[in-house]
Amino acid sequence: MTELNSLSGRIHVLDPRLANQIAAGEVVERPSSVTKELIENAIDAGSQRIEVEIEQGGARLIKVRDDGIGIGEQDLPLALARHATSKISSLEDLEGVSSLGFRGEALASISSVSRLELVSNADEDPRQGWRVVAEGRGMEARVTPAPHPRGTSVSVRDLFFNTPARRKFLRTEKTEFAHVEEAFRRQALSRYDIAWVLRHNQKVVHQLPPGNMPTARERRIASLLGKNFIEHARYIEREAGGLRLSGWVGLPTHSRSQADQQYFFVNGRVVRDRLVAHAVRQAYRDVLYNGRHPVFVLYLELDPDVVDVNVHPTKHEVRFRDGRMVHDFLYSSLHHCLAASKPTEEEPAASDTQANEVVEPTVSAEVEQPEPRWQQQGMPLSEGSDRHPGAERVRRFMQGYQALHPDHEETLLTPQPSPPGQRPAANEVREAPLAMPAHDATAAPPLGFALGQLHGVYILAQNAQGLVLVDMHAAHERIVYERMKNQLAAAKGIDTQPLLVPVSLAASRSEVATAESERDAIAQLGVELDVAGPETLLVRQLPALLAQADPEALVREMLEELARFGRTHQVEARIHELLSTMACHGSVRANRRLTLDEMNALLRDMERTERSDQCNHGRPTWTQMSMKALDRLFLRGQ
Repeated sequence: MTELNSLSGRIHVLDPRLANQIAAGEVVERPSSVTKELIENAIDAGSQRIEVEIEQGGARLIKVRDDGIGIGEQDLPLALARHATSKISSLEDLEGVSSLGFRGEALASISSVSRLELVSNADEDPRQGWRVVAEGRGMEARVTPAPHPRGTSVSVRDLFFNTPARRKFLRTEKTEFAHVEEAFRRQALSRYDIAWVLRHNQKVVHQLPPGNMPTARERRIASLLGKNFIEHARYIEREAGGLRLSGWVGLPTHSRSQADQQYFFVNGRVVRDRLVAHAVRQAYRDVLYNGRHPVFVLYLELDPDVVDVNVHPTKHEVRFRDGRMVHDFLYSSLHHCLAASKPTEEEPAASDTQANEVVEPTVSAEVEQPEPRWQQQGMPLSEGSDRHPGAERVRRFMQGYQALHPDHEETLLTPQPSPPGQRPAANEVREAPLAMPAHDATAAPPLGFALGQLHGVYILAQNAQGLVLVDMHAAHERIVYERMKNQLAAAKGIDTQPLLVPVSLAASRSEVATAESERDAIAQLGVELDVAGPETLLVRQLPALLAQADPEALVREMLEELARFGRTHQVEARIHELLSTMACHGSVRANRRLTLDEMNALLRDMERTERSDQCNHGRPTWTQMSMKALDRLFLRGQ
């Protein structure tokens, strides 16, 4: 103890510069952090135009200039002081804060690790203005006159010049500027009413005019994220329970290998929140290809009093008062938006979207039908399905399947007989009248009319735009899968299977507490979970379709989701995974010859079925080649 006391010395107040440098470790990670903080101050100042100038990736210079309200001479010395702010003055202000900045730490932290100059003018006369300078050392701020238009300019030079260890961690100029550009992109997407300019080494990188109309917003997104983003995204606008969600959701076919185009704003503040990320993942669960990431630009608006933004110095995290409600609202909104992912005559424009109308999926009543021909022919449901107590239930689902277009069920899944006395050729296809109206080619439905089959795998169809290629197995798989999900949703509750011998789980005290507090929610999912001790749980019952699942893994994942997000989709996900396997085995197989009538029936089903743009595994089911693209391919008109 004596040695410890001699090393630590007596308790004393830290030097202000050292305290600011410690705080800078949380606020100022790299040039992009500085850029973000300065831009947020400019936005809070009511600016209509913000210019950002960068040199050498921000290591040499970061300059942000705005035309906001400016800072008066009397307040300028306090601008660089720690815990000095004009945005809050009481705890009540903090609990309902709507400004981006409020801590009063950013400028003090930045000035402690750089050479900072701030010039501002709160007067309309451009001859007025004042300058304050700080160079990373604890000294009284000196205020001197400096002409400047109304607004503020902040120049940060030689970042980390007095903390060499921090400066060594900076990456190459290209890498650091990429982070700065991303910080700029996030802020530019948060406020469409502000004009933005970004320069790097005296070259203009982005110049974005203001505009709040839908077309102007889409132009800005296209400029920042690429034209493909808007071309492959749906506009969403929904409102319920004091929550409002708007923005653009990327189609599952337009996913990325990295999560680098995901922007979520809460009351104009860009955030990275686990609850939001979980809701988005669940909405994309069975339409996204394995390992891919969705793209989106979404804006959530709610009462500032029900969201806490004072969670971390970087202000990237938030805490919702009712996280369960927010999660359910986000999931439901995105789920219904993605459910409309199917071939349509014309994609609705952003302004035409019926924002507040929540369309529930159509559920058809279960109809008792004769055993499907594919099952009569011995096609397996799935490996080991006979051992599932719920397999009979799934068989009934499959027997009730009529593909949403009941007239073609038998023809689609039944081989067509050859004329009497004639053996069918190996690659023979029964001819049928072409359904394309000869007098009006534009009268075709979205996927057009079938022309034929390619190698027994793809359907070729003609529509008003040109050529349509359809993967018939992938398309039929989605149709069967959606039908089975709807029938499961229409069933009264979940069929359950008591376990012959209850499974005992060694659980943490937090898991036991979650099991007790969420007992009703767990029971609704068909799982009976009892508390047998302070660190022991007993699983007595599972959904019948999951009777062969690992009870421990399922329950632990359920409890983790319930504890973190207030909701769990583990049971639904496991059951849907099983139904997806059933649907895959029950769908029309490759190398199966179909007539034109059968092909057209499948195309019409795709146009009726939710999420039919992707199969159950997230792969696309169809693609379009326009006449213009075909003409370019064959050099027509060149």
